[in-house]
Amino acid sequence: MRSAIYGAGSLGTVLGAYITKNGGEIDLINRNRAHVEALNTTGAHITGTVDMTVPVKAITPDQMTGKYDIILLLTKQLQNVEVVTMLRDYLAEDGMIVTLQNGLPEPGIAEIVGTHRTMGCVVEWGATLESPGVVRLTSAPDSLSFHMGRMEGISDAQYNAVKALLEKMCPVHEEPNLLGARWSKLLINATFSGLGTVVGGTFGDVSEIKDAQKVAIRCMKECIDVGHAAGVTFAPVQGKDITKLFYYKGALKRAIGILLLPIAMKKHRAIEPSMLQDIRNGKPCEVDAINGVVCAYGRKLGVPTPINDKIVEIIKQEQAGELPLKAGNIRLFDQLL
Repeated sequence: MRSAIYGAGSLGTVLGAYITKNGGEIDLINRNRAHVEALNTTGAHITGTVDMTVPVKAITPDQMTGKYDIILLLTKQLQNVEVVTMLRDYLAEDGMIVTLQNGLPEPGIAEIVGTHRTMGCVVEWGATLESPGVVRLTSAPDSLSFHMGRMEGISDAQYNAVKALLEKMCPVHEEPNLLGARWSKLLINATFSGLGTVVGGTFGDVSEIKDAQKVAIRCMKECIDVGHAAGVTFAPVQGKDITKLFYYKGALKRAIGILLLPIAMKKHRAIEPSMLQDIRNGKPCEVDAINGVVCAYGRKLGVPTPINDKIVEIIKQEQAGELPLKAGNIRLFDQLL
């Protein structure tokens, strides 16, 4: 069975290193030639909460040949129509594109390759690309996991093949409620990645600093309100019921939720948002596929989303160079609290 990671940046390099280290064969595909050259020359060096260097096979997209049975997709959603249309030509007849992207990407991918070749996987850990060939894992090793689901038409054999591949890195939890798992991850990304980008910091800066906590708990409530209006049942995240922990209607429950924030993010506090990394590297970020999705659903369903609207506004100003990436940006929410 032939496998590839398309978009092997920070997360993909870590995943490819673990898969290779534990006996799997997989191509790491990335457009960054310096990164590909470093991976082939010195291996994938994973630092941070672990320290290992693993020889891997890396190629650029123009070096792709033949057909793949499994393509793990880790590019930004902004490029999905172009990328998935291209990957369709490299997909075996019964092959699968497994999206490990943020947001709600499965329907758009299925429109291009079919539901019978589309799977979704929620990544519950983080990493940062430090330099060509070097990636920092920012989640604790004992907190690494995937939640994976399938669309209509995926066979047990196909599902089990992907599960076995991903288990070479960490536990894979079968998720019958794929939409609920996606919304749970969307809530986390909208809150901690969104606000982390606003303040130019990490998940820990959002979960542990008082002013950011006040905004974070309201962001979470908006996401849950919108999801419920859309008929979504939020799936547990690493065994924890997000809505039970963080949803509130009164001041007391809100205060309890705030107290739980640093505990919930303890093992992931060092994660640097991918949107923040993109802005710092001069790349367009995917805020429209994260907080923007919450806002769009809110408008459609008549649910106000002032916090998420403001996050989108601020991040787009940061991306345009109109606002600095600084902790003081949290004060821009004062009038909404």
